Amino acid sequence: MLTLPFAGPLDYLLPPRLADVRPGDIVSVPLGRRTETGVVWDATSRLPPEFTPPPQKEVATARLKPVAARLDLPPLPAQLRQFVDWVAAYTLSPPGMVLAMALRANALAPLPRPASGWVAAPALPADLRLTPTRRKVLDTAAEGPPLTTTELARRAGVGAAVIRGLAQAGALQAIEIAPPPPFSIPDPTHCPPVLEGDQAAVATELRARVAEDGFSITLLEGVTGSGKTEIYMEAIAACIAAGRQALVLLPEIALSAQWTGRFARRFGAEPALWHSDLGSRLRRVTWRAVADGTARVVVGARSALFLPFHQLGLIIVDEEHETAFKQEDGVTYHARDMAVVRARMSSAPVVLVSATPSLESLANVGAGRYRHLKLGARHGNASMPDVETLDMRADPPERGLFLSPVLTDAINDAIGRGEQAMLFLNRRGYAPLTLCRTCGHRMQCPNCTAWLVEHRARHILTCHHCGYDEPIPQTCPKCADADSLTPIGPGVERITEEARATFPDARILVMASDTLNGPAATAAAVERIARREIDLVIGTQIVAKGWHFPHLTLVGIVDADLGLGGGDLRASERTVQLLHQVAGRAGRAEAPGRVLLQSYVPDHPVMQALVSGDFASFMEQEAEQRRPGFWPPYGRLAALIVSAEMPDAADLTARALGQNAPRMDGVQVLGPAPAPLAILRGRHRFRLLLRARRNIAVQPIMREWLSRVKPERGARIDVDIDPVSFL
Repeated sequence: MLTLPFAGPLDYLLPPRLADVRPGDIVSVPLGRRTETGVVWDATSRLPPEFTPPPQKEVATARLKPVAARLDLPPLPAQLRQFVDWVAAYTLSPPGMVLAMALRANALAPLPRPASGWVAAPALPADLRLTPTRRKVLDTAAEGPPLTTTELARRAGVGAAVIRGLAQAGALQAIEIAPPPPFSIPDPTHCPPVLEGDQAAVATELRARVAEDGFSITLLEGVTGSGKTEIYMEAIAACIAAGRQALVLLPEIALSAQWTGRFARRFGAEPALWHSDLGSRLRRVTWRAVADGTARVVVGARSALFLPFHQLGLIIVDEEHETAFKQEDGVTYHARDMAVVRARMSSAPVVLVSATPSLESLANVGAGRYRHLKLGARHGNASMPDVETLDMRADPPERGLFLSPVLTDAINDAIGRGEQAMLFLNRRGYAPLTLCRTCGHRMQCPNCTAWLVEHRARHILTCHHCGYDEPIPQTCPKCADADSLTPIGPGVERITEEARATFPDARILVMASDTLNGPAATAAAVERIARREIDLVIGTQIVAKGWHFPHLTLVGIVDADLGLGGGDLRASERTVQLLHQVAGRAGRAEAPGRVLLQSYVPDHPVMQALVSGDFASFMEQEAEQRRPGFWPPYGRLAALIVSAEMPDAADLTARALGQNAPRMDGVQVLGPAPAPLAILRGRHRFRLLLRARRNIAVQPIMREWLSRVKPERGARIDVDIDPVSFL
């Protein structure tokens, strides 16, 4: 199998010198005039019949080219190869593109040669002229393990030339210095937590699942601050003690810094990390350490699912409800769902963790497919915060501002008591829209049907979809009127501007992806908050997940209604999950917490659920709305996204798909229709949505449907099984 978009493996001959090559071995093979890296694949598939793609045509042996070489790399385990096949078949993706996620090019590059050091030769040359300086070098070299030239010179107090002279004379021998293990083995007995009551019972249950050494699925639901992380770390401890590997998936790499700190305090060693910010050398080291089993615990983003685990014994999916687990580009897959598949293939337990579980997971609990463990109280003396709505019609902000006087008074009171406050707005930049007061022109991206977002700190307008940016113009591009462009609506930059004017003495920190570049910067910001160097935190969704700020007692949601609009069937579910997570940052220690939701629709079910804290009733209402129409999780969805640089090519291809849409009981096709983002990165887009009953596999239907339509020249059809975004 090559890491290219072919329909399946390609056939090659094995020359006699490579007769012992086996499935899983990583090899190089010729392809046209170039050489490609691939994996020797299994001859037979173990996929379910409905997922099995049609067989490929056989190629005559005389036309086959020989494999060029076997690479000096650990083979891909059989479970990972099966997983690659399964993901490709489920998502209708070329299997080579799924394999590419398991064979990252920079992970396979050769490691640097080990450093060499010097030791004293067993016997000194007879003609060696010994000086006091040389004697000191030889005595130092004889004292311990090999030392590099620099280190030996430093310890002996000589220059590097003396070392080189002794080596040329044969008095020193060069020896490779074995690198230390890249990852220490975590100690499951290092610093176990004191767990009581429900916490102890849940931890015991999770340890039992690991001890079974078999596949199981557990949903761990616990209110914010209930100690879910400490509890599932006990499952990790059991996995380590059993000699197996554990994988923890986090929705945001920004969370990894604080998480690894908690892990190190518990186990006395840090886990291996896997995410896009890793340097190429560390990525190579980590990939090999996972393959040979020396990396016992890996914490990472969704792509960590495709690492070559030696003996996977546990998977944790933290914040399982997060949409960040869905990959939207390339191979579209949901890491939470694929984690369940990987655990099943590895005969390992998987634990899904959330304070606000997805409706999909709750439906699986109701159907008896998942175990359900609950934690209903916060740890220690902490209590859940009081949540209130601020009716913006009754208590509006002053003209041109966005914070209600009730909220600003509450912030002043909290800061005055020496406590910390937080303002949350899930919108980056200064303003989401810029328009001309004279002619009404709106600043729009030239490549997308999206408004340009003002980022005043960088003096640019930018598109958050394609990355296009331009300087903020001084005149309107349409009517040329000077100083007529005005920002509409707030982003976190604008809220920060208002906060600095309203709270001039407050120490303010902004936490957004624009201001925190990577896990290290995020960790530094969290440390400043913990040291009480910050009075007011202003942030986007990066502040919502997992943070423990013991002195933060007040959370203000600037625009609680944001996210409720549009045609997304999960809009209400996502909003209540996000705002519940943000609210959970307040009152996590002994001081009580308070949450204020600024809303123009305080009677909305989402606002009422947040105020009452009755998440279960809200999710049951959501379920009742989706069941009759067989909407997920009570039915299946698959989307086709047609795109092309020329609008006619996209339109004609979408029409052809509509005309050839499957017609059968239990299946309905909606569309084609222009996508909400009708132009994205310069490509015109149409969408079709297939909806089916839960007991119908959509993959064979989609495969047969696509086989009947040939895209117009320049058009592309992307498939999204189980879509979570409808843009």
